[in-house]
Amino acid sequence: MKLMSVAAARQAMLAEIQPAGLETVGLAQAIGRVLGEDVTALRDQPPFTNSAMDGWALRASDTPARLEIIGESAAGHGFPGQVEAGQAVRIFTGAALPTGADTVVIQEDAERDGQTVRIPLTPPGENIRKAGRDFHAGDSLLQAGLRIDPWRLSLCASAGRAEVKVRKRPSVAVLSTGEEIVEAPAQPGPFQIYDSGSPALVAMIESWGGVATKRSGIGDRLEAVVSAMSEAQGDIVVTVGGASVGDHDLVRTAAAQLGLTLKVESVAVRPGKPTFFGVLGDGRLLLGLPGNPASAFVCAELFLRPMMSAWCGAAGEPGMVRTRLDGALSANGPREHWMRARLVPGENGLMAQPFGDQDSSLVTVFAGADALLRRMPHAPAAGRGDLVDILVLNRG
Repeated sequence: MKLMSVAAARQAMLAEIQPAGLETVGLAQAIGRVLGEDVTALRDQPPFTNSAMDGWALRASDTPARLEIIGESAAGHGFPGQVEAGQAVRIFTGAALPTGADTVVIQEDAERDGQTVRIPLTPPGENIRKAGRDFHAGDSLLQAGLRIDPWRLSLCASAGRAEVKVRKRPSVAVLSTGEEIVEAPAQPGPFQIYDSGSPALVAMIESWGGVATKRSGIGDRLEAVVSAMSEAQGDIVVTVGGASVGDHDLVRTAAAQLGLTLKVESVAVRPGKPTFFGVLGDGRLLLGLPGNPASAFVCAELFLRPMMSAWCGAAGEPGMVRTRLDGALSANGPREHWMRARLVPGENGLMAQPFGDQDSSLVTVFAGADALLRRMPHAPAAGRGDLVDILVLNRG
């Protein structure tokens, strides 16, 4: 099979993606979705100059002095009058600064006596938040293509938005093949194992903003694989297992019967060499992943997640981070190697410590990993402290 580099394979996949259409949702339903529009501010935030502390609003030029207390300004209930010479207003955090006042003295620094308050020497502008300090009306706050998290949702809400336009979510159908696979709680036979790949992929897809469906127990009969693939309801169909060219690897043959146009035949990656990609006759995209869990998960991170991001109009390339290596690595072979690693404290920050056993069948290793460490083809040996590139895994 013709091998493509990871970068070339990913670009071939992304070339088949067109950003999805838009829909309007309420903010509560927008978490994890990708913005399909820019969000601009409807008014200044804060809309009025207000107090950052509990205390006294007054004119700095009057201090130090004993001032007459003329009223109160609380959050949501401002003082209606004006502060004149020799006057002070009791004020609380978030309350509007009264007209005429230019500073706030915190209550710990003042001494009240009946209807007067003694104030020390105070400069103007103390403990106040000016109108528009956060943003102004018309400011661009968030751009289309950003994924909405709780903090960005808060910004939308503070800008006066009750709903936003987002990209429609891609639907992804996960098909798990192989006679050796059984789904819990069914009792496995003497030569069977539990399906650990497809449940995890469904969870990944949902966390990446997609809508996932799953079908397992398809087995290794060609007609069953063709039928499951034909019936799969998804913009993207992801198969797990059967991606290679062995006697029992039937996914490619089944896809060919459904008009597959192959775009990526195989990838020069470790783990995950048998990964392939193409377009079915009806336009659905097909990503074939290997059956070993680590191979499937690594290639889902490298290919499926970028495809889903591009579908939603977001950046399609994985975000890499450079850090220092904790340990030693021998020279790499001809395939790009993505090693599972944990992040550990070092002298100058976190370091990447690869697991000693990188066998692609080990679920425990992936469960304990914080990152994938990338080694380029024919990379030389590396030692502790050398710079390496990692893809940090989202552990929530």
